[in-house]
Amino acid sequence: VQLQASGGGLVQAGGSLRLSCAASGNIVKDNVMGWYRQALGDEREVVGTMTSGGFTHVPNSVKGRFAVSRDNTQIYLQMNNLQPEDTAVYYCRYWTIATVPQYSSWGQGTLVTVSS
Repeated sequence: VQLQASGGGLVQAGGSLRLSCAASGNIVKDNVMGWYRQALGDEREVVGTMTSGGFTHVPNSVKGRFAVSRDNTQIYLQMNNLQPEDTAVYYCRYWTIATVPQYSSWGQGTLVTVSS
């Protein structure tokens, strides 16, 4: 499965951005798509996921500011009230739920820079 992310850029603190990620290829019925981010020097962390069945997860660290949504093979991350600490490369990910072995793929990443 190939993932193409877009929507990153430079925004001032307090602003908003919407990231998009389109999946293509051999997409199975039961899957999860999600967004992760990695700031310079930090580990990659999840910021929102959504299953093909519609279950979402947004960690407390960004809950209330970030929201994830899906349109079948596209996943979106709406980011509001962005802060400089949100600066990172944002990656989308696709993985299967019911296959053995599990399959996972990553997008190329899109840079989000929040200026103070």
